[in-house]
Amino acid sequence: MRILLPALLCAFAMPAQAALLKPMTILHAETVRLSDLFGDLPAGLDRVLGPGPQPGGRIVVEAPQLAAIARQFGVDWQPSSAGDRAVLERPGHPMALARIQAAVRAAMRTAGASDDTEISMPGFVPPIVPFDTKTQLAVAQLEYDASSDRFTAILSITGAAMEPINLRISGEAIQTERLPVAATMLAAGAVLRSGDIRIARVRTAFLHDAVAMAPAQALGLQLRRPIAAGQPLPIAALTRPSLVQKGADVLMQLDTPGITLTAEGQALQSGSIGDHIRVLNPASRAIVDAEVLGPGRVRITPGILPIVPAGRQAGIGPYSHPGTMP
Repeated sequence: MRILLPALLCAFAMPAQAALLKPMTILHAETVRLSDLFGDLPAGLDRVLGPGPQPGGRIVVEAPQLAAIARQFGVDWQPSSAGDRAVLERPGHPMALARIQAAVRAAMRTAGASDDTEISMPGFVPPIVPFDTKTQLAVAQLEYDASSDRFTAILSITGAAMEPINLRISGEAIQTERLPVAATMLAAGAVLRSGDIRIARVRTAFLHDAVAMAPAQALGLQLRRPIAAGQPLPIAALTRPSLVQKGADVLMQLDTPGITLTAEGQALQSGSIGDHIRVLNPASRAIVDAEVLGPGRVRITPGILPIVPAGRQAGIGPYSHPGTMP
């Protein structure tokens, strides 16, 4: 017993374990606690010290302030050097601009704007919100001038473990329509396929001519002129695909009761199915009006006189011969 007594006395005389400084702490609440600065605190010593930084911000606590906090709350800690410090960071991320625009667009519907209104907020920087907090948005005090498309409003963002954010916002509510547009640069003569077209919002103010309102109005048609990527498809720039090209050889067909005559000709114009074009009969040198039937095929209407009679160009020959094409 005499041998054990000195050892027990020494054990009771040892000081309690000192607290450890936490040089870096990631905060997940809107307040700073004593345990965010020091580790190994005695049970029941933890306290709330005050508000933490805003999401995305940080607080740096230097050695003198750390020592003062330790003395105030009875924490067994002393700075080891003037360089001791604690950094408190609160993670955050910018709220998605598209989500804010959607909230404004929803509020605009009550002010008479259409569902396809495009919300533009030049220079607006979305606020930083906590990573792990579910936020709610509300738009109030909306003022909308339909003549200028300008609006102003108060945007409120709330959520657990964060201070409410109230911002005055402004911008334009631009009227748009969802229309088929060129997916890429389209060349003149291109026959439109599904991959050439996409649906996009187009500002109504930019629509000066009649345009295709649905893909079905443009698919399978041919472009008369180039169309830049992202541009609507003007009706005037669309035509049926040319089945006969100017200068190409064509098969001329003449239907009469009980007999069909065919001959080779040369197209003097391009044309789509159903179009009437001029065709030269190389044998007679007559130029006739013909209807395009399909790729490289035209039909001559019986009894129709040639536009330029046979032989007239060459200055010789009759108009035609019985049993032959003009």
